[in-house]
Amino acid sequence: MVSRTRAQSPARSRVIVLIAVGAAFMSGLDLFVVNVAFDQIGVSLGVGTDGGPTIADMSWILNIYAVVYAALLVPLGRIADRYGRKTVFVGGLALFVAASAACALSGNVWMLVLFRGLQAAGAAAMTPTSLSILMAALPPEKRIGGVRMWSATGAAAAALGPTIGGFLTGISWHWVFLINLPIGVVLLWLAVRHVRDTEHDEDAKTPDLLGALLLAAAVGLFALGLVQSPEWGWGSPATLGALAASVVFAFLFVVRSRRHAAPVIDPRLLRVRSFMWANASMLIFNVAFAANTLIFVLWMQQVWGWSPLLTGLAIAPGPAMVPITVALTSRFLRRARPERLASVGAVLVAVATVYIALSAGSEANYWLGYFPGTIVSGMGVGLASPNLMAAATHNLPPAQSSTGTGMSTMARQIGYVIGISMLFAIVGSMQALGPEVAFRTVLLVSVGVLLISSLTAFGVTTARHATPAAPTRAPATPSPEEASEPTA
Repeated sequence: MVSRTRAQSPARSRVIVLIAVGAAFMSGLDLFVVNVAFDQIGVSLGVGTDGGPTIADMSWILNIYAVVYAALLVPLGRIADRYGRKTVFVGGLALFVAASAACALSGNVWMLVLFRGLQAAGAAAMTPTSLSILMAALPPEKRIGGVRMWSATGAAAAALGPTIGGFLTGISWHWVFLINLPIGVVLLWLAVRHVRDTEHDEDAKTPDLLGALLLAAAVGLFALGLVQSPEWGWGSPATLGALAASVVFAFLFVVRSRRHAAPVIDPRLLRVRSFMWANASMLIFNVAFAANTLIFVLWMQQVWGWSPLLTGLAIAPGPAMVPITVALTSRFLRRARPERLASVGAVLVAVATVYIALSAGSEANYWLGYFPGTIVSGMGVGLASPNLMAAATHNLPPAQSSTGTGMSTMARQIGYVIGISMLFAIVGSMQALGPEVAFRTVLLVSVGVLLISSLTAFGVTTARHATPAAPTRAPATPSPEEASEPTA
């Protein structure tokens, strides 16, 4: 049974566009401002003091968000289809705002980790549903423009996030989370008053929440084994036990996905070889992207001794190049295969990473040691990230595009968790050699990862010839998961 929505008035439509775009921007901004505040959060919560949390403990402030978001994105999207998108959107927005307030009030690392997980659950509920609500509020001829505006919030959040995060951290790291309260409360009030529910399918299958839990456990235990390895030792029973348990939960997740009617990951899509190769490249690329994004912040703050505000301003030019590159690529390279553009993009990021690793010294030399590299890196991300998504979904039938893009988003988030965990494993293992040596090692490992990503992206071209042709007609508008893919 499907309920129908009534036509929206122009004034109401404009309000709903504001709600959807505002919610997407707020959740996207949270990904970038926390990186800049990371070092100050650690100092405030006593990292490195006797009896205080370790740097490995701190990694979960970032990792828990990606783990929970990856596990819940597809199931909550399906719950929204079943029970109504307004209900899920309003609930997700309310949870995100409440969890943001709790994050700001957290007095220790593990309280902050817990509430970051709740933040991620709220974001996983409101991000895809916000686009569905926006599309339903607009007439057909204006939907493409609305989707583009909504999608551009990812680029805007990436460009503005470091600067906003630096400014807020300069006041207090608590403001990185408190800023969500006034914005979120206004959006919540507007949503309750003005948003009408969209179509929902009462016959939709119940999503696999147990499968989502198994996925979260597999990824989380793998990250645990990596980040704790410097303290526990690589050959210790605890480290080997965490990694072995990760494999067991991953196996159970695969078995569960093969048997459930509405799995988190649809096994049928993995038989499309181009989809499988593109998602492998997506995951691998984001391992390096996540590590680089945070290591540059730590380099500037811990080696150069820069303030959060100065760090945010220094990092901003790189993310700002991403939307510019996307626009230029769309204008001048329309016929280029997306997987080839993604492969070139990964190589550009690798070259930029080598440049920064070799040029940035212990003394601040931003304009020669970092700035040229971050410009080239931003261009590479602008080529790689959106084109990997395009390469992943190119051969999928329209009926499977929504599920396919959701799976690609999960691959990106899992890569993010592995990248952050890899960073802390390397830094923790090399503390005795000093931060500069450890940071350079992280960057050089990232170069190797990026080159592997370039090869796997290029492999999509070969996989196409082995993949049965799928319908090429594309949907009129992107799916919520596809449009929610961040551009940086």
